[in-house]
Parts: sequence; structure tokens; C-alpha cells
Amino acid sequence: MRRVLTITPLLALPFLALTAAAQAQEPPAQATPPAPAAPAAPAAPAAPQTFEADIQNGKGEAIGRIAIRDGASALVMRVTINAGGLPPGWHGIHFHAVGDCSDTEKFEKSKAHVNHDQSKHGLLNPDGPDEGDLPNVYANADGSVNAEVSSETPLTGEGGLKDGDGSALIIHANPDDHTTQPIGGAGPRIACAVIK
Repeated sequence: MRRVLTITPLLALPFLALTAAAQAQEPPAQATPPAPAAPAAPAAPAAPQTFEADIQNGKGEAIGRIAIRDGASALVMRVTINAGGLPPGWHGIHFHAVGDCSDTEKFEKSKAHVNHDQSKHGLLNPDGPDEGDLPNVYANADGSVNAEVSSETPLTGEGGLKDGDGSALIIHANPDDHTTQPIGGAGPRIACAVIK
């Protein structure tokens, strides 16, 4: 004989109420959001590239030194000339296109200014400046110079001073007026430093 268990509706109500209450107490399942990613550390700025070279006069003698630091957006160059190195007063200085100071009497092997885009000469020229233009430096009464100038012309890379044939820093006898073509009236080349 088979027995069948029957639950009367009145007895089933407390059981259903308990089951519903238990289910109501359980929070609905939720997806756990991913933990936020830690912020990436900022990239350390690249250390500036550096370069140093002697400055020589028209007799081939070392009269001072240049020290270049090239950063992300500008090149900074210190120009140091020993006492007796230059005539006192203002002097035009420029980056020239070839790193050759071997013809010490005129330094003409350094060619014209660095000027890849064929701009006009002069920091104050509305059609300039060219890439070789720099501010003047001042030689003290004893002929010494301690100056720092900046340029957007890079040391390396596209349009850089250290390209296949290098470049040169040329110091002129007179100041540059920053407008007159082709060199601002800066006159003869009296000192040179090779940048390679």
C-alpha cells in the first residue's frame, strides 16, 4: 500500500511564510565592480643631453669653452671666455652650418648660419629668425665672458646641431643688430667652437 503525504493548506502557510522571509533577508546578488586601477606613475623627464667644446681664437688657441644642455623644448648654452679672450664690448654669436674651425684666420669653413627653413636673419626680424640666431654676449673690460643663452635649435634629431657634418658656434667682432641681412652687421668671425 502506498502512502501519500498531504499537507493541508493551513499547515503549509507557516512554512511558506518562513521561506519567503528567509529569501527576503538575502541581498540580491550583485556583480562586484573591479577595483580601480592604480594611476600610472608619470614618466620621468628625460635627462638633458649635454655637450662641451673649446672655443678657439684666430691663432687656434683655446680661449674658453661652451657647455650645452638640450632639453625637451630648448637648448641652453653657457659661453665662458677667459680674460684676454675677446675685445671688450658686445659680440654677435651664431650657430653656423658646418662643424669646421680649421681655417683659423677667418673660420669660413663653418659656412653660413644653420637655416633649414630659409628664414631671414634676425631675432627682431618679422621674417626671422633663422636657426643660427642667438643673443649677443658681452665681453668685460678684461675680455672675459660668462653668459648663458638659449635657442629652440636642438642639439640632436631633426634639424639638430650634431647632424652629419656638425655645426659651429661663431663669435663675431661686432654686435648683431638682429635685423640687417645677412648677419646683423656682426662683422668678422674671431672665434669658433666645433659642435659634433
